Amino acid sequence: MEIVVWVLQVLAALAFLGAGLMKLLRPRPALVSSGMAWADDFSDGAVKGIGALEVVGALGLVLPALTGIAPVLVPLAAVGLALVMVAAAVVHVRRKETPVPPLVLGVLALVVAVLRFGPYPL
Repeated sequence: MEIVVWVLQVLAALAFLGAGLMKLLRPRPALVSSGMAWADDFSDGAVKGIGALEVVGALGLVLPALTGIAPVLVPLAAVGLALVMVAAAVVHVRRKETPVPPLVLGVLALVVAVLRFGPYPL
C-alpha cells in the first residue's frame, strides 16, 4: 500500500507542478485564449500567485518525503492543495463551468493527506 500512496503523491505532484508552471510561465491573456477563461476574472498577480501555490504544494508533496526533512509537510501540502482546489471549484461553479477537474485534483490531494496523516505516515 505504501507504493500506492507514493504513486498518488507523485501523480498529484506532477499534475499540480504542470498546472502551476503553466500559470507562472504563460501570460494571463495566453491562458484565457487557451481555454482558461476563468483567468480573465483575476489579475495577473493573482494568477501567478495561484500558480506559485500549486508549484510549492507540488514540491511539498514529494521533497520532504524524499529528503526525510520534516515529512509532516507532505500531508500539510496535500491539505493546502485540496483547499486551493475547493476555491477553484467555487470559481468554476460561479462561472457556470464544470468544476470536475479541480474537484478530481482536490480529492486526489485529500486522499494523500488522509493516508499520510493516518495509516501510512512517513
